[in-house]
Amino acid sequence: MSTLQLTKTKMQQGVWEGIVTQSVSGVPQVEVTHQGKVLDEVKLVQDPQEKRWILSVPVPRDAIADGVQTLLIRDKVAGDLIGHVTLLAGEDLGGDIRAEMDLLRAELDMLKRAFRRHCLETS
Repeated sequence: MSTLQLTKTKMQQGVWEGIVTQSVSGVPQVEVTHQGKVLDEVKLVQDPQEKRWILSVPVPRDAIADGVQTLLIRDKVAGDLIGHVTLLAGEDLGGDIRAEMDLLRAELDMLKRAFRRHCLETS
């Protein structure tokens, strides 16, 4: 179970921002992916005023396309999904169901990897 909690604050000029809080000390280990690729330009900066971290995720150019694109935000230590960013563009969106399907596919992929890892570790 993740010790991290993510709260969205804003999206402005192509950068999504949120606040990461955690129940343990140390630097949070956060990973952001798009279509299975880890994003490199993600920044995590400690807020000196409070016990929290500011997460900045520049939206990659690949994610700006027709249809539904989802950025997944995970706790690297626990492997849990702590948030996501869904981008919708184009004429034929067909409602929010596509965004939900994209998110479900990503979560299913995560579960498959965790199950395979579990099977390897217990055999």
